[in-house]
Amino acid sequence: MTLKTELCEYISKCAVQSMLYEVTATPKPGLVDRANSGAHKDMDFFSFMSSSTVLGPFFYRCARKGVEYDSPNVEGLFHQIRGLGVEAEHKMFQATGGVNTHKGLIFSLGIICTAAGYYFLNKTEFQVSIEKICHIVSQMTKGITQRELVNICRAQGLTYGERLYKKYGIKGIRGEVEEGFITVRTASLPIFLKLMKEEKGHINDVLVQVLLHLMAVTEDTNVIARHNMGMLEYVKENAAAALELGGIYTEEGKAFLTSMDIDFIEKNISPGGCADLLAVTTMFYLLTLRKQHIE
Repeated sequence: MTLKTELCEYISKCAVQSMLYEVTATPKPGLVDRANSGAHKDMDFFSFMSSSTVLGPFFYRCARKGVEYDSPNVEGLFHQIRGLGVEAEHKMFQATGGVNTHKGLIFSLGIICTAAGYYFLNKTEFQVSIEKICHIVSQMTKGITQRELVNICRAQGLTYGERLYKKYGIKGIRGEVEEGFITVRTASLPIFLKLMKEEKGHINDVLVQVLLHLMAVTEDTNVIARHNMGMLEYVKENAAAALELGGIYTEEGKAFLTSMDIDFIEKNISPGGCADLLAVTTMFYLLTLRKQHIE
């Protein structure tokens, strides 16, 4: 097996594993997990399993684009994988019977796989630098907000993200990738790394606790699209209250999480943007382990 192939297989494995970890983490208020389908009537835990099984080859191909790219102008990399993303969405819809389980992560993790492939082939340091991978992500997607949100001329047929930008000026996932996943780098990955270093319980508990940190700060477009800015603040306040009680690490926090889940389901609240960023956080963590596998 060549180094390039080994790299691509490792990166794609990390991507699929991060998706599986995200949906498996329980409890996640309003979200699909092992306990229930959250505020979703068209999908369940097994929908996510079905979707995850078909996306590995897409992530491998994205990583391959990265390791085979030989230009310092990485903006061209993003254009090379857009067609792959369309194919991956088609595979996802086939696997789920038309249900959108992973469209957001096809976008985010596809970009990360490509950037990681480019980074790993050219890296010289022993430690993996998530900052450098995120810098590549930012370079790859430079100008995406301007192109796809700011310059919107049409009044009809807008996506959720486009409508929210026009109404609130929220950039959503486009702004997140253009800024090199700044929310993950500042709000969730440091917490994830700290909890893992301290061996704070099972990986499930780490994931749930990190999700709460994301929910407390993220401008989650999924929440706003279903409701409004007021409901977004409601989600942030509840997450902060859960953390104040200790989150999943205390009995009081666990009880509050249970009540949050019931409440979010009743109110049709799904913090899906935070769930995607949890998978991204997990992906970055898994990539930092690379030196233990391939050197």
